[in-house]
Amino acid sequence: MSGFSSGDGRLQDLEAGPSKDNNDLNTNLDPDADTSDPFDIDQTKNATPQTLKRWRQAALVLNASRRFRYTLDLRKQEEKEQRKRMIRAHAQVIRAALLFKLAGEKGIVSGTPVTLPGAAGDFAVGLERLALMTRDHKLSALQQYGGVKGLSDLLKTNLETGIYGDEVDLLNRKTAFGSNTYPRKKGRSFWRFLWEAWQDLTLIILIVAASVSLGLGIKTEGLKEGWYDGGSIFLAVLLVIVVTATSDYRQSLQFQNLNEEKRNIQLEVVRGGRIVKVSIYDVVVGDVVPLKIGDQVPADGVLVNGHSLAIDESSMTGESKIVYKDKNEPFLMSGCKVADGVGTMLVTGVGINTEWGLLMASISEDTGEETPLQVRLNGVATFIGIVGLSVAVSVLVVLLARYFTGHTEDPDGTKQFIKGRTNFDDAFNDVVKIFTIAVTIVVVAVPEGLPLAVTLTLAYSMRKMMADKALVRRLSACETMGSATTICSDKTGTLTLNEMTVVEAFVGKKKINPPSDSSQLPASVVSLLNEGVAQNSTGNVFVPKDGGNIEISGSPTEKAILSWAVKLGMKFDIIRSDSKILHVFPFNSEKKRGGVALQGADSEVRIHWKGAAEIVLTSCSGYIDSNGCLQSINEDKEFFKAAIDEMAVNSLRCVALAYRLCEKEKVPTDEEGFNGWILPEDNLVLLAIVGIKDPCRPGVKDAVKICMDAGVKVRMVTGDNIQTAKAIALECGILSSAEDATEPTIIEGRVFRELSDKEREQIAKKITVMGRSSPSDKLLLVQALRKGGDVVAVTGDGTNDAPALHEADIGLSMGIQGTEVAKESSDIIILDDNFASVVKVSGCMLSYRYYYFLCSCILLLNLRKGLYQIFIN
Repeated sequence: MSGFSSGDGRLQDLEAGPSKDNNDLNTNLDPDADTSDPFDIDQTKNATPQTLKRWRQAALVLNASRRFRYTLDLRKQEEKEQRKRMIRAHAQVIRAALLFKLAGEKGIVSGTPVTLPGAAGDFAVGLERLALMTRDHKLSALQQYGGVKGLSDLLKTNLETGIYGDEVDLLNRKTAFGSNTYPRKKGRSFWRFLWEAWQDLTLIILIVAASVSLGLGIKTEGLKEGWYDGGSIFLAVLLVIVVTATSDYRQSLQFQNLNEEKRNIQLEVVRGGRIVKVSIYDVVVGDVVPLKIGDQVPADGVLVNGHSLAIDESSMTGESKIVYKDKNEPFLMSGCKVADGVGTMLVTGVGINTEWGLLMASISEDTGEETPLQVRLNGVATFIGIVGLSVAVSVLVVLLARYFTGHTEDPDGTKQFIKGRTNFDDAFNDVVKIFTIAVTIVVVAVPEGLPLAVTLTLAYSMRKMMADKALVRRLSACETMGSATTICSDKTGTLTLNEMTVVEAFVGKKKINPPSDSSQLPASVVSLLNEGVAQNSTGNVFVPKDGGNIEISGSPTEKAILSWAVKLGMKFDIIRSDSKILHVFPFNSEKKRGGVALQGADSEVRIHWKGAAEIVLTSCSGYIDSNGCLQSINEDKEFFKAAIDEMAVNSLRCVALAYRLCEKEKVPTDEEGFNGWILPEDNLVLLAIVGIKDPCRPGVKDAVKICMDAGVKVRMVTGDNIQTAKAIALECGILSSAEDATEPTIIEGRVFRELSDKEREQIAKKITVMGRSSPSDKLLLVQALRKGGDVVAVTGDGTNDAPALHEADIGLSMGIQGTEVAKESSDIIILDDNFASVVKVSGCMLSYRYYYFLCSCILLLNLRKGLYQIFIN
């Protein structure tokens, strides 16, 4: 790792930039901050436009348009922002213009019928009326349709089971309301790249020199032999133009493919009573879409139901504020993010019939991005170019002066120019040769291939990384990843398979074996367990009417618990219909639990909680024994703690289920009261503790060893029990032996959080495993490691991981379990959620750095050799 020692003794990485403590951040974000080196960009990630402008304007740059053709066009970036503001202000005007244009082109997208204004097709409500209601957030229009239920009837949608979802139904909806796509600006053609390639100033000089040389050669030596010099230059120029254009065109196509991959979000919709995963492009009007924290709203729509649902609308309104959605504010805008809570939406507008679609249709995504190495190499190329140009001009002046003063001689000693005797043609021919020498110096001296070599190598690396299940979102990560000194990895789904199964269960003090044998439990306990699992879940159970296999959807943990309850005899749909949900506290990664208040057929209000076993246990005052009797937990708490520890030592994730009754007079009676209601979480009655097995991924131990051998420290940061984390760390090779598992090598997030900044910085280097950590603990660890001089890579999948992903030198989000918020905050998306892929990315980037260094050496050696030969001649 290339680095230098700062004044405080910390080692800093030249490629990744210095630590981002508060002082550094304030300095880097100041556009007027002075710097001694205009080509030095301290901030690897999220550099300001003012910073990026500095090195463009630092010095005279030969061929600036081609030199910077692979970097961010700041003028276009500003135009994009202005266009966004224009769209927000004039969305309907642009929409009408686009519809008119697309109607003339016979389709929004190739093969998609045009939706005419007001056309309803087979539906009782038209496109224009829906678009007007959603765009203007007209609650009165929604009420005229009979509310969400009435609107769903007009759209032939069942709010519980969704649309039918067969091919005919989908085609009818796309015909009537359009598809969830938008017209994209076509990429530049190969001929456009060819046109741009020949406009290189150096090539134009060579073409002029070749033309003169060709004319003089034919004139002096005849056509048969006189075309050699000029023709050879023309052929070389043609070859350079074709190769450059081909390279640029292929890279442009590759960037387009990568952007398409990033835009193609996979999400869940309810169709035919089951939850299915579809592409965001396949969402249609009438779809029922479940929403949870971190999701992107895939289309315009109205809220069907929700609990504490908060939406970040900054991407559309430009204002950074969270908007809570309820029946008084039910309208959802495409492109916004779910900041908190859960809910379900009914899609009412897709594609260019949404403001997000208009925005995407009117702007093109700029793939240019400066990486730290490109910035520095452009500085080197600019400096060498100026030196080469100065030398060329000096050589031209000296050679011309020597020639016209009679000091230039042929090999036989004859002077080449004698005033009054040398004819014009000979003199002109000699001057052209002198001019050609000067041009040659410029051509050899300007190392335009130096920055280009980085871009081409990056493109190759990105293509290779895609094959290794890694999608690059920011080019700068390609360089920084090769310098990583530590990787802070999640456990679940990254180091493990994320294929969870309940393998142990305690009900009361009795261990149920096998865990799904309901015959060992009284009916009252099974009923409470099934009710708590079915209602306090974001998953779903679909039972086919034809008697096929039961389909269970949701997060891996939810699926494992639902599968266990189904084996206990849970009738998911019946339980859901027998009780009414009053309020939901969505699972929170800080509190490690989630709860639901519901009212049964007997009007009794019960509150069910589910979460981390040892945390739920602290809130329990009693438990239901295996006979269905209520017992005090005070004397038996140590037994349950020991049971949890035993399961954790065996690498099991421990989840507890508990409930309590709630007095009716304490339950709010209106929606406003429910919004501020905090579910009681004390005096709970423990129902069961389950142990969930999530085996380690094959190959993870080898991947960890590769990192360790390369000097890259692997740290596990997980929200799981500290004992579970320890067991998995030993299994994966992160901990070499149980003797190493002492504090601070293995530490709880709570303990680390309570330390002072200085203590955290000292201890961070020693930490190998952090259990029961919250996203804020992960952020504190990243900050402490970076202050200590480490180049940190962090994996994350949740919305709350976004700050840590943003703060780290390299943020790695998970492509399968990761939320859209986490993906947008990351630099690289690991498509298969596998730690082995993270290691492959590191190896690929390290190879890239060595490959680039070799290319740079070869280019500089060629430059030196070329200049030496010119001066010798």
